[in-house]
Amino acid sequence: MLLWLSRTLAEDLSFFNVFTYLTMRAILAAVSALAIALLAGPWMIERLAALRVGQVVRDDGPQTHFKKAGTPTMGGLLILVAIIVSTLLWADLGNRFVWIVLGVTVLFGLVGFWDDYLKIVRQNPAGLIARYKYFWQSVGGLAAALLLWYTAQSPADTTLYLPFFKNFALPLGFAAFVLLTYLMIVGMSNAVNLTDGLDGLAIMPAVMVAAALGVFAYASGNAVFAQYLAIPAVPQAGELLIICAALVGAGLGFLWFNAYPAQVFMGDIGALSLGAALGTIGVIVRQELVLLVMGGIFVLETASVILQVASFKLTGKRIFRMAPIHHHFEKKGWAEPKIIVRFWIITFFLVLAGLATLKLR
Repeated sequence: MLLWLSRTLAEDLSFFNVFTYLTMRAILAAVSALAIALLAGPWMIERLAALRVGQVVRDDGPQTHFKKAGTPTMGGLLILVAIIVSTLLWADLGNRFVWIVLGVTVLFGLVGFWDDYLKIVRQNPAGLIARYKYFWQSVGGLAAALLLWYTAQSPADTTLYLPFFKNFALPLGFAAFVLLTYLMIVGMSNAVNLTDGLDGLAIMPAVMVAAALGVFAYASGNAVFAQYLAIPAVPQAGELLIICAALVGAGLGFLWFNAYPAQVFMGDIGALSLGAALGTIGVIVRQELVLLVMGGIFVLETASVILQVASFKLTGKRIFRMAPIHHHFEKKGWAEPKIIVRFWIITFFLVLAGLATLKLR
């Protein structure tokens, strides 16, 4: 929206050219999203509290969580509003990737909203029935996969690349590409949701991963940079830097209220949508495996649940004291802030490892 306005004004006033640069728009998108989150946050928390949209705490969970009962949740709506408004303001709205990522984010947000609504407002502990939740997640994942396949403009758009291997490029057929895209989007969505169990535990890693994906998007969208770094050149992918920047700003704004002790929780509406957005961007910039490295905490949390369930069903024994794994450390007596900060530190180094692949190919 403002990009079009800046281009129009720049015809008469060259000063406005500065607002057409991708890097400047990314900075403004981050600042806009941060401002929206910080300004709207107190009002939204007040409204959620007035509507008694409070957190439900599991009886079998850590005892330290009992005091969190009633804390306003569904705060992920704040993140979504900040991302969407900021993106619409500063992104090139003629870019297909922008609309695909926004569409996936909104759809998964709606799934999460309905799940939260059933759990909290309707007092249904089960929330949205699992098969219905996965059905709508599958609809979103498959729709994005099909759109990306049929709108692909170059072979690089549908080719699998591996980090550390400069010359490895495996063209994916229709079925392989759709399956990989589906698994990345739906898998990352649920992985972030599983991680969202402690104050600020999920949002800060999501912010760091989004920032790194923004670097990949910017480089992939620039043919010169892509050739120099030996990464796939994906025309128009650079515009995703705006969404990544908006996610960073919105995430930091939400963290202001979600930091321990949290005033608000993001709920499924935030976790499902953020994970889906990260997965979709990772696919578009052709960095699926790097995303799994940078989002290693999300992968670990998911793996801990899978291993716990498999072990209990096969042997009747549990590997962890409680899954996801952050609850295991709580059961061991670790203080919640210690777990959170240590997981942040791990994510920081995993993100650095992912960024290192830019020069180690």
